[in-house]
Amino acid sequence: MTHELKDAYRHCEQLASASASSFFWSFRLLPREQRQAMCALYAFSRHTDDLADGDLADGDLADGDLADGDLADGDLATDVRRAHLDAWRCELRDALNGNCHSPLWRALHDTTVRFAIPHEYLVAIVDGVAMDLSPPCYDTFDDLNDYCYHVASAVGLACIHIFGFEDDRAEKLAETCGVAFQLTNILRDLCEDAAQGRVYLPRKELADFDCHPNDFRQGEMNAQVRELMHFQIARAERLYDEAASLATLLHPRGRRAFVLMFSTYRTLLAEIKRRDGDVFTRRVRLGSRGKLKAVMAALQFRAPSPAHTDDESKVHSRTRKSRDSRRVAVRQSGN
Repeated sequence: MTHELKDAYRHCEQLASASASSFFWSFRLLPREQRQAMCALYAFSRHTDDLADGDLADGDLADGDLADGDLADGDLATDVRRAHLDAWRCELRDALNGNCHSPLWRALHDTTVRFAIPHEYLVAIVDGVAMDLSPPCYDTFDDLNDYCYHVASAVGLACIHIFGFEDDRAEKLAETCGVAFQLTNILRDLCEDAAQGRVYLPRKELADFDCHPNDFRQGEMNAQVRELMHFQIARAERLYDEAASLATLLHPRGRRAFVLMFSTYRTLLAEIKRRDGDVFTRRVRLGSRGKLKAVMAALQFRAPSPAHTDDESKVHSRTRKSRDSRRVAVRQSGN
């Protein structure tokens, strides 16, 4: 590895460490090469998120190509963010082709080559962030599942290439796991998102339980909302149950990091269930006991190792099922 590439990975690790994300601690369970790769993937994902959520530069709203007196400031800001993401997507494609002009791109390009990460997953991450530039309006769980694929499952699919796997079943399970993680996020953040006019739960299911987005904005834990939360929690539990066997399909060196991520999110869902679905009274967080439980699950996890090559830094190309067939399987699990 060249000094330039070492510096690029060091840059990504510093970004991941500074974020104070709970995910960073799972990276510490990985061998050096895999840890560096996860930091590169995290730095890319985090910067992509920041383009949609972060503060705009002083000159952005004065851009002559975007300024339009007929647009409200919010609309103009959205157009600026969309333009930034379009430019970022072009930079990503250049970087994946080896044209790297920054430390982040150098580290990400090396990661995709070293661990044979399909480019489509990284493009899907950018597309998922772009989906969040418009207010969410998902009529059915199938619609929500497509969003979850882009913002969560695509990340998980990239991760398992870094962790290492041989069995093609791992890809479907990683996609299911991503939906479980994102649904947990949606339930946890229901109150805060609703206050900003963002309700991700399917409109048809709100109607089925006689709920309205205003119920969430007002923080009203009535009987209808409680039943809706019970339904969503049960769905998430089924998704976790299905995805749990993914750990047994991963290479041993990447398995503990996954188990820590999985245990953290499942413990978060368990806390929502313990509160009987009440995410309004106070924000759901993992206390010291919950974090310790997740760490212990990762450290104590034991599973038979699947057959694999000694070189765990690379994942061989495989014949994969089409994305549509994988999505159908996830949708059936969620319904």
